Formats: sequence, structure tokens, C-alpha cells
Amino acid sequence: MTAAESGTAVIVFARAPRPGLVKTRLIPLLGAEGAAALHARLVKRTLDTLRAASYERVQLYCAPDTSDPFFPFCAGHYGVTLEPQVAGDLGARMLGAFESALAAHARVLLIGADCPALTARHLRQAEQALREGLDAVFVPCEDGGYALIGLRQAEARIFDGIEWGRDQVMAATRDRMEDLGWRWRELETLWDIDRPQDYARLVESGLLENERASA
Repeated sequence: MTAAESGTAVIVFARAPRPGLVKTRLIPLLGAEGAAALHARLVKRTLDTLRAASYERVQLYCAPDTSDPFFPFCAGHYGVTLEPQVAGDLGARMLGAFESALAAHARVLLIGADCPALTARHLRQAEQALREGLDAVFVPCEDGGYALIGLRQAEARIFDGIEWGRDQVMAATRDRMEDLGWRWRELETLWDIDRPQDYARLVESGLLENERASA
């Protein structure tokens, strides 16, 4: 049974790969163009992973909007639908995406494009957790955030008041889960790409080609 038949949608959050506006902590290492090129590669790798996992209902939530040429390319090449992210902080934008997607699907997984270690296996495990009746599922990151969140219902309290970008995001989210009385599962902790040391790890992992060389 495909993900489409089972009522699961996947949301990918991505920014337009504009030099100077994405992967800014990597600009001293890669330059603005190189950092933007790396970001684009990470988005495409994420969409490749979803295609390998046979997810057919994939929504690419775009920032600042869907007008950047990169996004129509993704829609044409990967068959994803494009949606603009709503205004507000990351929590407000994720909540808006969940509210929209859960109006039409029983389960929704939301991921970013910064975690190349996320595989089809992780996605299937996350979907299975929701199919088992758990309220939420997460893939934590080593930096204290999370690379994936899956929900069966949208709940503002999961996202309100979180200090996004800090190392206590997952810890604060656990507190929210406990306050709500929700049952959730955390899959294995992965790493994402944000700092120069993360880029070095990416190169060593072989998950992507060395973007510095191609920039």
C-alpha cells in the first residue's frame, strides 16, 4: 500500500536557494553561492529520499513564496505540490502547514531539508508509529532540535513559545507532549547541516558530493 492510499502526506519545508539568505553560517566556508548551491542539493536529496520511499502526496512548503524558479523545477521534476509558508515564526508556519494538510489526510509527516542522514526507513518508521495510534513521532537531532515531526492532529501548544534555533527545542517539545498527555515515539537521533563542522561531517560521510569543489 502506498502512502497516498494510506492517507499519509509528507510536508517538506524549504527556503529558496538565494545566495546570502540560506545556510548563512556556512558562507565563510563555502561563500554565498556555494552555500546556496549546497542548500539546493539538500532539498533535492530530500525529495529523492521521499520518492525512494514511494510517498506520492508530498507538499513542498516554500519560503518566502513559490515564485523562485527552483520551486517550479522541483514540482516538475519530483511531482510535488507547492504551497507558500504562512507568516510568523517557525512554529506558526509549521502549525499552519499541519492544519492545512491534516484537513485532508489522516497522518502528516513534516521534515526540513537539512538532514541528509534521514532515510526512507526513518520515514516508514515514523509513519508506522502514527498508524499504531501514537499522537506524535519525532526524529531528534544532535543539536537539540528535530529533523521530523509527525502528527495525527494539529495542536498549537506544541509550537507556541518555543525558542526555535536553540538547543532546547526537543526538550521543550517533550514537556509539551507530557502536558498534553500525548503518547509519542522518538526514533534514532540524527545530525543536520548548519555549521562548518557539520559540513565537514557531510563531506566525510559521502552523502553528498563536495559542494565547495563545485561552487
